[in-house]
Amino acid sequence: MDENDIDTTARIRLTHVSRTYRMGDSRVFALRDVSLDVKDGEFLAIMGRSGSGKSTLMNVLGCLDYDYDGEYQLDGIRVDGMGPDLLAGIRNRKIGFVFQGFNLLARTTALENVELPLMYDRSGRQSRPRERAMEALARVGLGDRLHHESTQLSGGQQQRVAIARALVNDPSILLADEPTGNLDTRTSLEVMSLFQELGEGGMTIVLVTHEPDLARFAERVVTVRNGLIVSSLGVEDRVKASEVLACEGSSTLPDEASP
Repeated sequence: MDENDIDTTARIRLTHVSRTYRMGDSRVFALRDVSLDVKDGEFLAIMGRSGSGKSTLMNVLGCLDYDYDGEYQLDGIRVDGMGPDLLAGIRNRKIGFVFQGFNLLARTTALENVELPLMYDRSGRQSRPRERAMEALARVGLGDRLHHESTQLSGGQQQRVAIARALVNDPSILLADEPTGNLDTRTSLEVMSLFQELGEGGMTIVLVTHEPDLARFAERVVTVRNGLIVSSLGVEDRVKASEVLACEGSSTLPDEASP
């Protein structure tokens, strides 16, 4: 497909997507005929209880799961039916991932962790890997923690390293799966403030969470139940995370104390 033919109104478009698993002689539906559009630059929250299908939906959106029925367009290009190698290239170019568990390499510095995705970029798009990693860490407020190893960083700092790693390839989409599950309330607010800032800069963000208090920072909330999308509602009276932080005594994202 020529780039001029790409539909830019939706970064993500799922059409009648179903995902089933075999359990003995039975088929279990994780997703049932799901159709979903996520607009360019939208901050979307996906909510649902454990087992609702929200994690399977995230895996499909992130091109981690490709064994499903239906159509998936990413930046106007159909990716359903692509093999693992092609999907790996799509992920590396277009998608950044942030997980609850940080997934940082032990005994490795923040800078080395953030450089890691650039080592797998064979397209030649990204030059100056060390400088790019330094810029990404500065962007999340860790410019003075470049050479700290993971074990020398607090939980909040580790999550910021993970976010910098997700941003270093300049993805158009950020997928965050329960990114504050291991963080305290204030640090969770700092992460949400950063996500809102990225969204205001034009990045498309999809947040998976089971916490209504976090979903209020998004622009729209999609609720999943038994593999079905049961609601898709704009967030009324959306909360600005930086304003909540300001009410607690600071409107900035302060550096946490060194361990």
